[in-house]
Amino acid sequence: MSFCHRTVSTDEAASIPAVQQCLFCHDFGKIDGSLADNDAAEAEITKLRAAFYGSDDGSEAPAAIDWARVHRLPDHVQFIHQPHITAGLSCSTCHGNIAEMEVVKQVRDLKMRDCVNCHRELNAPTDCVTRHY
Repeated sequence: MSFCHRTVSTDEAASIPAVQQCLFCHDFGKIDGSLADNDAAEAEITKLRAAFYGSDDGSEAPAAIDWARVHRLPDHVQFIHQPHITAGLSCSTCHGNIAEMEVVKQVRDLKMRDCVNCHRELNAPTDCVTRHY
């Protein structure tokens, strides 16, 4: 996943990849190197290609993708990916198995109780300044 979200181990946010980055794996009707196995996946790949190349017939110019945000935390909550990645947590711990999702969805509550419980299970800090500004 760090191939896609390049700043996940260095910055506060994981960053949204540029469309060109998505096309390294999702171009020409392929997902992760294999042919798209359903019409929904093929339609999404077509959107990526159109965003980067424009329409196949040249009638539309390339355009940015209006990504839908799936995970949102309150402004007063600080979540930094880097220490979680460094600690060896998998992206799927919080985000679920994205590769298996037809549509990305939030799989964990991501409320204070969820975070505190996880920190307790892993003997990680639970003090308030760890998570709040």
